[in-house]
Parts: sequence; C-alpha cells; structure tokens
Amino acid sequence: MTNSIAELLNRGKFEEPPEIRLIKAFVEEHFHTTPKVAIQQTQIIIMVPSAALAGSLRMHLYQLQQQLDTKKRLVIRIGS
Repeated sequence: MTNSIAELLNRGKFEEPPEIRLIKAFVEEHFHTTPKVAIQQTQIIIMVPSAALAGSLRMHLYQLQQQLDTKKRLVIRIGS
C-alpha cells in the first residue's frame, strides 16, 4: 500500500488558501499584476516585481488587512 509522491500529487487537486486568492485578486484589480504570495506562521509575504508597485501597494495595506480579517502581519518584498 505504499504510494509514491508522484502518485499522491497527481491524484488530488490542491486549492489555494482563501487568503492567497483574496490577495491576488486585490492586487490584480488595483495594479493589474499577479503577485507571488507565501503564508508563514506569523506573516503573509506578498512578492511584487518592482519597487514602484511595492510602494503603491503599501498605501493599501490597511484596506487589504481589513479584507483579510487576519492577525498575521503583511510583508511586501520586491523580487520576481
């Protein structure tokens, strides 16, 4: 009854957590780009490709935090 990792991964579809979907939708709606998002134990990291986008997004962090309704800290990182 041993299954390989490839079999297990191919068998099921994995859905993104609702926080990731909400952040991606928010950034796409306001800035027309798709960020990379990582969730850690105490923070949510939003990775964007440019400093200009990071600065603009920073102005909307409070609004995004309210929509997420989470205690986790939102962190913006620049990189691809």
